[in-house]
Amino acid sequence: MNIKLISRYLGVTLIFNGSFMLLSMVISILNGMDSSFTPLLISGITTLIVGLFPLIFVRRTEEISISEGFAITILAWFLSCIFGMLPYLMWGGEFTLPNAFFESVSGFTTTGATILNDIEGLPKGLLFWRSSTHFIGGVGVVVFTLLVLPTMSTFRFKMTKMEISSLSKENYRYRTKELIRIILSVYLGITILAFVSLCLAGMTPFDAVNHALSIVATGGFSTKNASLMAFDSFSIEMVVNIFTIISGLHFGLIYAFVIAHSTKIFKSPVIRFFLISIVICTLAISLNLVHMGIEKNWFEALRMAFFQVVTICTTTGFATADTSVWPAFSILILIYLSIQGACSGSTTGGLKVDRVLILYKTLKAQLVKLQHPSSVVQIKVGDRRIESDVILGVALFASLYLFVIVFGAIVVSAFGLDFTDAITSSISMIANIGPAFGSCGSLENYSHFPGAVRFFFSLQMLFGRLEIYPILVMFSIFRIRRR
Repeated sequence: MNIKLISRYLGVTLIFNGSFMLLSMVISILNGMDSSFTPLLISGITTLIVGLFPLIFVRRTEEISISEGFAITILAWFLSCIFGMLPYLMWGGEFTLPNAFFESVSGFTTTGATILNDIEGLPKGLLFWRSSTHFIGGVGVVVFTLLVLPTMSTFRFKMTKMEISSLSKENYRYRTKELIRIILSVYLGITILAFVSLCLAGMTPFDAVNHALSIVATGGFSTKNASLMAFDSFSIEMVVNIFTIISGLHFGLIYAFVIAHSTKIFKSPVIRFFLISIVICTLAISLNLVHMGIEKNWFEALRMAFFQVVTICTTTGFATADTSVWPAFSILILIYLSIQGACSGSTTGGLKVDRVLILYKTLKAQLVKLQHPSSVVQIKVGDRRIESDVILGVALFASLYLFVIVFGAIVVSAFGLDFTDAITSSISMIANIGPAFGSCGSLENYSHFPGAVRFFFSLQMLFGRLEIYPILVMFSIFRIRRR
């Protein structure tokens, strides 16, 4: 494995991070050079210097091996999180080492969980850096790395698809440069439109830009302690709902719809499944809230239910209600949505709707086979026949995903967490959602958990963001090499 080559790619990653730190420093200057100026300046310069060093002394190479690619992918995330916590540590306040690392990981993995008790006490420069980590992590550090590289290899294309939540092969049969252009076009377009819409809905420009960065990345960091509940605005909630749903769709289909006027986005069975699940779950929770007396007004019940359903199934994590006090029926629906997630090819976490739909189709086919053993049942999603190796891969991933959730819950329960906290926080971390239930509900934070638990949660967030397999493959590569 070429360590020098790996360091060059990681250097480019750090340059991006350092650039955003300096941009956050500019925000600090515009706000009267607040207390985040010095931490952001020192952190930005340090990150840029470390990033530039390998670029100066290591020559550019045309190709990288598979093992080097996996190493770059994983290390890019870890280094981004480590250097990303420097502004927090230098600023101080609630940011002890475990807290700073947790907040940094939560940002870059677009989880949106926080240890902060007083978010509004942060200076604006640091708030902007916090939201910027969502923006960077949304499409992935590796994708940003690829942007500055003049030549692209076949493996880099594969690495990019692995990085962006398994971008669907059907809609991303492009050269890597074209792929990156598509991703950024959609990404920046959603960000700009969300920003303008939030301003028109009544947010200040600063709040709007921070929430727009969170929305497009399906992150969940807010500038307010009470999240979006603090604004108490139906129009703001609707804007957030619309753009989080859009951000949960396949970027390739969005691009094709806008540029080529393709109607494929309306015909996609995956998207239909995603939208139908939102409608059904919203209605079910609304009925439950009214029936149990949580909400007496049908409009308010629908409003509360719709927002929480959208923010959970897109793994965004904003909140307008304390869902921990909701009836068990509603909580269980939200837990299911936490696992399901949104569409592949988006910045969302979770198992992904694509996989859930294939599992549903497979189950349906098996039930038919039980009734008619001699029949030949083809599993299709839309017009596409799903091959048996794809079905096996989906089943294995789903099994592994659930195993990681249960394993995580068992580990953190050893530190004294009750059942609700252990299982729902484990789901939240691996699915990159942020809020869970119990003591870590939608209006709470993770500061009260032991430092070891917060560190384990940080690893879970990274595990979920990388979709498990890359880390396992990397371990396998190192194990083989040792032999």
